[in-house]
Amino acid sequence: MIKYTRLFITFLLAIVVFRASAQQSTATTSSPYSRYGLGDISSLALPQTLGMGGLGAAINSSNGVWYYNINPVNPASYGSLHLTVFDVGLYGSSLTLNQTGQTSQTNANFRLDHIAFAFPLTKHSAFSFGMQPYSQVGYNYKTTQKNFGTSSSADTSAVNYIYSGNGGLTKAYLGYGFGIGRHLLLGGNVSYIFGKLQQFSSTEIPSLFATLNSTVEDSYSVGGLNYDYGAQYTIDLGPTKHIVLGYSAAANTQINSQHTLVISQYTYDNSGNKNPALDTLVNTKDPKSKIQLPQINRFGLTFVNDGKYLIGAEYSMANWSTLSIGGVNQGLQDSKTYTLGGQITPNINALSNYWATIDYRLGFIYDQTYIMVNNASNNTNTNIRNYALTFGLGLPLRPSSDHNVFYKINFAAEIGQRGTLNNGLVKENYVNFHLGFTLNDSQWLRRYKLQ
Repeated sequence: MIKYTRLFITFLLAIVVFRASAQQSTATTSSPYSRYGLGDISSLALPQTLGMGGLGAAINSSNGVWYYNINPVNPASYGSLHLTVFDVGLYGSSLTLNQTGQTSQTNANFRLDHIAFAFPLTKHSAFSFGMQPYSQVGYNYKTTQKNFGTSSSADTSAVNYIYSGNGGLTKAYLGYGFGIGRHLLLGGNVSYIFGKLQQFSSTEIPSLFATLNSTVEDSYSVGGLNYDYGAQYTIDLGPTKHIVLGYSAAANTQINSQHTLVISQYTYDNSGNKNPALDTLVNTKDPKSKIQLPQINRFGLTFVNDGKYLIGAEYSMANWSTLSIGGVNQGLQDSKTYTLGGQITPNINALSNYWATIDYRLGFIYDQTYIMVNNASNNTNTNIRNYALTFGLGLPLRPSSDHNVFYKINFAAEIGQRGTLNNGLVKENYVNFHLGFTLNDSQWLRRYKLQ
């Protein structure tokens, strides 16, 4: 088991390095829809439940499991943990962009994704902390207007308008969950959301020699507290069969933001490479302001047959229409997400058939996102929807020789589509991959005596 422990330590160090560089504004998504709001909002679910569509409100580790999992979606679930749990993971994606009249474009992205740690404090309570992405921004596209941007045929030069963005927000959390009696779990997280969001808009006239091009850079440095809370109630239908009702939420808190505006001019060299800025026309830093986050509510229902299978459904809603940055409403709509999913383990106790001990997971997601795009040419609004089919595997590894440490690799994939070709918009076809390494340790934090 030394090799598994080394693998875990390697993952851990990589995560630390990744988070230490999180403030460097690098893009880990390629979606033009990430320009809206705070960017692409990341799921709080880990690979264990992402394979089931991201179920989380009514998922915990109470019911006859051999492997304990951290579930940040509902902090009440921490109260069901009886072993120390580590979880680290990575993320990869392949995204194809389609637009009428344009050639399809495929991009790949990769990042180290999350680190989470939890340990029991008492028989019915546990503490958890970790880091995971909150949102991602990454896009780059160009529009061209003929006739110098006017309708006059006398203007023969074309104008290129280039839009790009990068950065993202990270969520670091501390949480506690506890049980009351045999059926009720309660819990909460205190989170610090931080990062930097950058957006650039450039104007270029390539056919006019020695023309000075211009770039407007808007950047936001973000940091502030947010709160999650939740509850789960288990109804016993028999010794091994249960229904779990779950609710979790993120509070509509305000976090700090500071806006910086930079307007600069630049040229290209003879090889077509962009030269450093010739002049900075504006460089201002506004006073600190607030970002009003939305209230997010999740409702879940799960049927569990201990150690064999579970099926569940979840509905979440978020009032993103209230999102404001610096007192300016961002023009978003409220989002709604519907999720169905489940897991089956053929025989968790099988000794001679490894395939029977694997967790097989499947799920479906329908998401009315917070994006509503206005088409100025016909004054119509288009809702941006997301559909995805998910599947996953939980692959147990050989435990330690003393059977005090257990390992599992969790894999999940999402195959989906977002957007539409209507009204000149972009349709995205994507495949997301999630890989997590989970460690359960029954000896962690115990005090050893010298023999």
